[in-house]
Amino acid sequence: MTLMKIKFTFQKRVRLAQGLWLLSWAAMFSGVVVFSMGVFLKTELLRRSEVMHTDDIHVVPNLLMLVGLASVGINLCAGRICQDSMDVARFARWKTFLTPFFIGSLLFTTMLLVTMILSYALQSSLEESLKIGLKNGIRFYKDTDTPGRCFQKQTIDHLQMELQCCGNNNFRDWFEVQWINNRYLDFTCKEVKDRVRSNVDGRYLMDGVPFSCCNPASPRPCIQEHILDNTAHHNYDYQSEELNLYKRGCREALVSYYIGLMNTIGPGVLSVFMVQMSMLASLRYLQTAMVGVEAEDMEVETEGYILEKGLKETLEEAKENLKMLLHLNKGQVEDESAETEGDAEAGASE
Repeated sequence: MTLMKIKFTFQKRVRLAQGLWLLSWAAMFSGVVVFSMGVFLKTELLRRSEVMHTDDIHVVPNLLMLVGLASVGINLCAGRICQDSMDVARFARWKTFLTPFFIGSLLFTTMLLVTMILSYALQSSLEESLKIGLKNGIRFYKDTDTPGRCFQKQTIDHLQMELQCCGNNNFRDWFEVQWINNRYLDFTCKEVKDRVRSNVDGRYLMDGVPFSCCNPASPRPCIQEHILDNTAHHNYDYQSEELNLYKRGCREALVSYYIGLMNTIGPGVLSVFMVQMSMLASLRYLQTAMVGVEAEDMEVETEGYILEKGLKETLEEAKENLKMLLHLNKGQVEDESAETEGDAEAGASE
């Protein structure tokens, strides 16, 4: 049974072609938007690549850019098909090309849906990547003279100031690492020697944070050393007083930013998917409605449909065609192998 059959008069076909031409331009513009979203997300991810442990999340912007470009090409072709549909002679050259074009377009359009699903599914992977990446970034903060890590301090400082955050989870993360390079420690000082000796790993740990954790909005001068020592500062109680440091951890700030981006991109991609599917459905109606049109009788009434048979029958037919194709390819390989063996035997007998 034909799926979603509609009768088309000449006037209806003209209106369908005109509407589809406008829709193809709208879909092409939406493809440009999808590509732009992919470029923006890719740029933002690359900006923070030094504090990401893995790059799994990059599959989302990569797919957005790929599908966006494909959408532009598909809709440019669709617009040209609409123009040629008004002339039977010009439309004839598209007939053999339309079915594979339609299948390829459907595949790329489905990838939009896959991209939207991945933008939500990979959010937990992004959070874990940032957790490990930031932990390593804080650990290597002091390695300003180590090749490959010399810009880690600058990266973390810029990150904390730009996002107004401190540490991985909070400012206490800095208490667990030595973030001052040994070059800048005076090992003749008793306090420094005592701190190093008291640590099993020989690290200089302190209840202090880098300057980039300081909140400039605080009325009090920044307290970034001896944060947990109430006697080290006048009129100070770290448990009851609001510290003049950023309270939010950088992982929370980055996750919130990126998830906000992807949650915005998701509905946008879904909208583009709906526009693209509408364009493909209209194109399929135009393709099938033009089958019965002859140059001698342009105003003949024709039928358009999405599928010539029911969905189940179409899937079964596609399955059989695929089996036949695979069987044919297998037979060709076996024939070539037998021919090669025959040639080898003939050469050996000579």
